[in-house]
Formats: sequence, C-alpha cells, structure tokens
Amino acid sequence: MSKAAGDPERAVNGLLSVAQLLEEPRLARLYTFILREDEIAVDDVVEALEIPRTTAYSDTGTLVDLGVLTRDEEQKTHTYSAVPITLTANLGGAEYTVTPTLIEAFGRSSQDQDLDLLIQRHGLGKLAAALTYAIPYAEGEMSERLAARELDLQPAFAIAILHALRDVVLDMQTVDPYFGDIRSARDRPPETED
Repeated sequence: MSKAAGDPERAVNGLLSVAQLLEEPRLARLYTFILREDEIAVDDVVEALEIPRTTAYSDTGTLVDLGVLTRDEEQKTHTYSAVPITLTANLGGAEYTVTPTLIEAFGRSSQDQDLDLLIQRHGLGKLAAALTYAIPYAEGEMSERLAARELDLQPAFAIAILHALRDVVLDMQTVDPYFGDIRSARDRPPETED
C-alpha cells in the first residue's frame, strides 16, 4: 500500500527525475552547477563547463523537462535556475535522504577516477554511505583514519574517497538547502580509534 501526502503525481515524477539524475553524471553535474550559480545563461554554462553548445542546450532542455530546472524566457537570452530537490527513501527502517549534495558527488564521478571506481565496484549506495562519513570528516568532527576504517574499503582507497567527497561537502554545504537532512555518521556514536 502506498502512502501519499500532497500531489502523488508530482511526487512520483520527482522520484523519476532524481533517478535520472543519478543515472547520468553529465546531467547531475549540470544540475548542481546551475544550482550553485543561482541563475545562468547557456553561453555561460558552455564556457564554464567546457561542453559543446548543442550538448548544453540539449541537457538543459532535458533538465527542464524533468522539472529540476526552470527556464526564464522573458529575455532574449534564456536563463536557467535549478529547483532544489530532495527525496527521502525508507526501506524497512533504513532511511536516506537524497539531496543535491549526493547528486553533486555522483556528477563528479565522471571526472574523478576514485569516485567513478567506487560507484563501478560498490554502487551508488556506497557513495551515499561514504558521504555520511565525509561530512563529519570535512567538518573536523571525525578523523580521517576513523572515517576511512568505517567505510570498509581498502584504507588508501577509502582515504582517496574521503578527500574527493570533502570537496563536495565544502562546495555544497552552503548551497544545498537540504544539507542538514543528509544522514551523517556523527549522528550515531563513533567507535573508538585504535
């Protein structure tokens, strides 16, 4: 039995939009770039992200169709703004909130070999888990060693992941309006270090 509050059509379409963003790193990267910029024209996207103009127009059109970007057509040069999104999944008591920060981390995987390898070998769920440790690590509330150990990955690889996600956390914590909704490893009692 499904439980819906508000508009179920909009909620399900939002779910599908988030799913598509988490399938295509290029779209994820574009979405979070526009979110950070607040409002931007396609020419500025092309220059900043160094992508072909046709790709920029195609991808912004796709994101508008998904409902995660809005297009201001009042001026001759259209500008785009991102719609902040959040999706909370609860599966048998295990709950996680997808926010623009996870979308940014996924978007960076196309340009970061460590993040790409993590997703290829361990899946998007492991990226989300790693993000829960990257937050207290980036904020100086958890040591690199403890966070790396908790990720249950080869230590050097875990540290590389934490370093990559540290940049994501620092870039998104003031931009992501739902940043506080991300589950953080600091929310549960940490184990003592060896």
